[in-house]
Amino acid sequence: MSQVVRATESQVTGDLYAEVRTFYARQMRRVDALDIEGFAATFTEDGEVLHANGELAKGREAMVAGMRAALPRYRDIAVRHWFDHLLIEPVDRQGAELRVSYYSLVTRTDRAGVVTFEPTFTVEDVLVRRDGRLLTQSRVIHRDSPVAL
Repeated sequence: MSQVVRATESQVTGDLYAEVRTFYARQMRRVDALDIEGFAATFTEDGEVLHANGELAKGREAMVAGMRAALPRYRDIAVRHWFDHLLIEPVDRQGAELRVSYYSLVTRTDRAGVVTFEPTFTVEDVLVRRDGRLLTQSRVIHRDSPVAL
């Protein structure tokens, strides 16, 4: 699947950009630390993640169960999620809902310090503001593939 490229017309404030970047930094530090419940808490109760392989996790409980099942994959390695090239598009003027698209790189470092890379992904999120804080309502993860010429 080739990635979708959208032209964004709206610009967000520097404060909102910093808030979104900080949100993702905290969210990814939780997942990288294998704080499964803490990571799931950064989603709305009914939040969902559509993985690149087609697997859909709906709700925090399903996310936690899926992540617990994957824990053996992370034995003896340190995982880091790196996000960049964020496009932030407000859905409304109040900033209560945001569409965010970004690139993701995942590294895995073993005990000897050898780093390997996962395939790269393009991610599309919908963030919503609840009680003054951002939460992920939905996430769609696309595995990157060459553009057809």
